[in-house]
Amino acid sequence: MAQKKPAAERDLARDAQHSTNPKKRRSRPVPATPVARPKAALSPGTLLSPVPVALVSCRGLPTGERPGANLITIAWAGTICSEPPMVSISIRPSRHSHQQIMETREFVINLVDHALLQATDFCGVKSGRDVDKFAACSLTPVKMATMDYAPAVAQSPLCLACQVRQVIRLGSHDCFLAEITAVEAAQDLVNKKDRLCLDKADLIAYLHGDYHRLGERVGFFGFSVAAPSVLARRMGPAAR
Repeated sequence: MAQKKPAAERDLARDAQHSTNPKKRRSRPVPATPVARPKAALSPGTLLSPVPVALVSCRGLPTGERPGANLITIAWAGTICSEPPMVSISIRPSRHSHQQIMETREFVINLVDHALLQATDFCGVKSGRDVDKFAACSLTPVKMATMDYAPAVAQSPLCLACQVRQVIRLGSHDCFLAEITAVEAAQDLVNKKDRLCLDKADLIAYLHGDYHRLGERVGFFGFSVAAPSVLARRMGPAAR
């Protein structure tokens, strides 16, 4: 028996069908043409923005040199594959967490909301060699499915259990390619239809040295070609 698609996937498929069906698509205003903007030359740098703020939790082997639970704040993180679901994080080899993840080949990405912001910044400037970050930030390490060592952060809105599949040495950072093997979300972010509502999570993004709260929802994937009925259903008054 075929597995039932998640609600979000069903909605996307339905909206795509409406968007491409000429009988259900009406004329709509043509958007204004973006204006060309003169550019200034800058030195090559890591200016891709915004990027997620990830609070990565890990733990070393019990018999290793760094056995305790640890946290590191990561901005160099992203999705790299859909099937299987995979992400990457990049860490300097000198970091305390680097050796821990190399030993256990696993970590948890904990998304960061506004309530976690101060703890997240602290974990980015302090080393696990010198301080127990869980204790210092009053955060709770909890067991997560598929993880033998790395704990999740109980206070995070969404946790991704990750098992390392490959490590690429790039230069200043090593890139860990990992498969997402389990996901846990705060119950208040899952609606009655079992749909994850991350727009209610008050998530934080990182923009060239500064933290920013995510704000207004201005569209959805495919909105530029969606039928007015789909826009009205998905965007409400904002579609007008």
